[in-house]
Amino acid sequence: MSSAAPFVSEAERTPGYTHVLLITTGSVASVKAPLIVEELLRYSHVKVEVVATAPSLAFYDPAALRRTGVRVWTDADEWPAAYRIGAPILHIELRRWADVVLVAPCSANTLAKIAHGTCDNLATSLLRALAPSTPTFVFPAMNTLMYEHPLTAEHLRVVRDVVRYTVVGPVGKRLACGDVGVGAMTEWREIVQVVVERFGLTHASPSPSQVQL
Repeated sequence: MSSAAPFVSEAERTPGYTHVLLITTGSVASVKAPLIVEELLRYSHVKVEVVATAPSLAFYDPAALRRTGVRVWTDADEWPAAYRIGAPILHIELRRWADVVLVAPCSANTLAKIAHGTCDNLATSLLRALAPSTPTFVFPAMNTLMYEHPLTAEHLRVVRDVVRYTVVGPVGKRLACGDVGVGAMTEWREIVQVVVERFGLTHASPSPSQVQL
């Protein structure tokens, strides 16, 4: 993102809006990020910010999201060269801003980091700093054998029972690698529906041009 102006939650939050923070990680399912964002923006009074790990950007172009007015934040934005003590800290400001956090997709690597409390990038630092009251949904996505690895079950247990995030999926299908089995991210429309139902969102009224069509 590398915005000249720092992100300050107090200035960025809009009363009456639902503030959705989407975190994308290094799974092929990150290709669905633009669809998730575009669908969320079809609802009234919704604002979206995206935090992208470096590996996730292999799967979508941040410019596609920025054209919708949504910012994509990366590790490069976390500590600007001109940082001074007392200046806003991005991972803190973003967690103050968020009403709900979606980790979609959550790769095996990021799942392990969350379970172990690792804070080595913007996304994991933000998650470690989240207030327990912030609804956080994790949507795992990985190869079937990665999902069936015994450590994955332990990481999911910690994320559910200790960190107390809500884990949704994965589901069974043919994966991007060609394998068939459980490991695919929950369908992107269902991810949006989680937010819709949680906050009672309604679709924005169609524009006059849409009505005419």
